Amino acid sequence: MSLRGLYLVTPELADTDALLGAVACVLSARPAIVQYRSKLVDPVLRREQASRLLALCRQARIPLVINDDLALALEIDADGAHLGRDDGDLAGARKALGPARILGASCYGEWARAEAAVAAGVDYVAFGAMFPSSTKPQAPLAPLEMLTRAKAEFGLPVAAIGGITLDNAPLLIAAGADLPAVISDVFSAPDPAARAAAYAGLFD
Repeated sequence: MSLRGLYLVTPELADTDALLGAVACVLSARPAIVQYRSKLVDPVLRREQASRLLALCRQARIPLVINDDLALALEIDADGAHLGRDDGDLAGARKALGPARILGASCYGEWARAEAAVAAGVDYVAFGAMFPSSTKPQAPLAPLEMLTRAKAEFGLPVAAIGGITLDNAPLLIAAGADLPAVISDVFSAPDPAARAAAYAGLFD
């Protein structure tokens, strides 16, 4: 499994059919990972959405990871989980997921957090926000040099998130990012499939 390319993060949609339709139309661009991220819907709907997304991604042979919810990832047998600072112990998550599934960690702009995540056995580290973001407007920015340092020192895929667009993504990739994580710039584009394909083209 190659963890290099577009890291597609799902938009917040309570309408499950609309969510599935939005994701289905961009899978042809072969994103490296799809992350199911939902902060607003209730647990029953989250499970339904995650399960149906997993079936869709399995059909396309693209891994689906669950954001901030290890229990849900394990319950539906997703391809992995992405955990932030309040989402539990990474070493415990690694043990629960086993070696074959993906574990990613949000490290924000904190080098010590990244070192601890690597020691716990994550498959990739994520830094951000790289740029001001409409999803998390108050998030402090992470320095670009952190991507370069992480790539050099950890030997793991490096994800970057926050305010990423097709215009600024090449800067992040040049700095060492393997996985630009994008929500709005793909799903709010006039043609999301074409936008996702343009991101994929950055790695050709």
